Amino acid sequence: MAMDKTRPFGMRDKLGYMFGDFGNDFFFILVSSFLMVYYTDVFGINAAIVGGLFTVARLWDAVADVTWGRFIDTRKAGKNGKFRPWIFRMSFPLVISGVLMFVHIPGMSDGFYLAYAFVSYILWGTLYSTVNIPYGSMASVITSSPVERTSLSSYRGLGAALAGIIVNAVTPLIVFVDNQAVGSRFLLAAIIFGVLSIACYMACVTMSTERVVAPENNKESKGMGKTVKGLVKNRPLIALLLSSLTFMVGLMLIGTVNVFLFKDYFSNTAALSIVGVLQSAVTFIAMPLVKPLVSKFGKKELASTGILLSAAIYLLLYFLPNITVIPFIVLMAFAMFFYTFFNLVVWAFVTDVIDYHEYLTGLREDGTVYSIYSFSRKVGQAIAGGIGGVALTAVGYNETAKLQAGETLDGIYMLSTLVPGLILLAVFLVLTFLYPLSKNRTNQLAADLAEKRQAKIDAEK
Repeated sequence: MAMDKTRPFGMRDKLGYMFGDFGNDFFFILVSSFLMVYYTDVFGINAAIVGGLFTVARLWDAVADVTWGRFIDTRKAGKNGKFRPWIFRMSFPLVISGVLMFVHIPGMSDGFYLAYAFVSYILWGTLYSTVNIPYGSMASVITSSPVERTSLSSYRGLGAALAGIIVNAVTPLIVFVDNQAVGSRFLLAAIIFGVLSIACYMACVTMSTERVVAPENNKESKGMGKTVKGLVKNRPLIALLLSSLTFMVGLMLIGTVNVFLFKDYFSNTAALSIVGVLQSAVTFIAMPLVKPLVSKFGKKELASTGILLSAAIYLLLYFLPNITVIPFIVLMAFAMFFYTFFNLVVWAFVTDVIDYHEYLTGLREDGTVYSIYSFSRKVGQAIAGGIGGVALTAVGYNETAKLQAGETLDGIYMLSTLVPGLILLAVFLVLTFLYPLSKNRTNQLAADLAEKRQAKIDAEK
């Protein structure tokens, strides 16, 4: 049910929620796109070892997500809500840990750099969970309306796009000098993004309002038994986990390998800035289209179609190996535009899945269900990080060489085109054949859940 005497849902909530992912993605995009090259070219760590670090850290983060989600669900909502206080408390240590990741002390041993990378990266990932889990869970309590939740999901995507413009456009210009990575410049970028990140988190906390309160779980929930049974029976959740995990593998692989594609294959790191701007620009173009397209066709239908078209473009690029940088970027922009629809509505998928869990179990466990979803994304990041590092090593990437061999360059191109195309095709198949919440079924779920909630309230009077 909704809280009494609260401000109605409106633009302030959308902007506040947008600022949350704006703050998240300053470091998330910096890490996903540039940390691999920082570790290989500044710390001098082998790419396969970096891939192993990414795998271990993401798997640890996945466990941290679920642990923190369960912890959040055991807390009662206070006067400022259930989730916003945790965003406020944990954002400061999170940003500090992000800056520390990019501290490079010259002249240290290889073992020192490896140990520092492991400790600082895992610390940042753990603290990221403490902010991202309450932030992601909060969407389901800002509003109960499926249409308004789609708006929140879109504005979250807008926040990521704004961060993407800044990080992807500015970072290459700061951190590379004559196509070479410079350690002190990475630290400068991290400090700048850290200040901006804190400002965005504070805006999120100030402007967002938690206004939906489900009946307390304490009278019904005794341990994890009922929760686990509900999760296992939650077919939309399982399909969403599988599709998101697969999508994250593709997205993170693209982000990791693109740096090497433009640095080594095209010998044009400045083009990374163009790609970064385009990646965000397509979000601005797609965003106004989301609400009318979802209203007409549905979230599942829009996302799956966009993923299929994006997969087709990446596969086409693989068969154009002699393409020059500008046509490559143009075609990549179309691919990004189409898969952006999935990114813009996926968070609305999550709120639908949380509702479905409540419908099955009678338990409102936003933090737990969201953390399970986040778990799948972290596993996807772990797989992508591992695959990225191992694959670069497999195609012969030499972190000490200024120029890579021809076979290595061809391998990097394949990793940037064929592999993402096949991954996105797999996402399309999962969404189409396994995810059951079509437009009609989602609307019916909202109506059925509202009826069950009212019946429960009436029974307790």
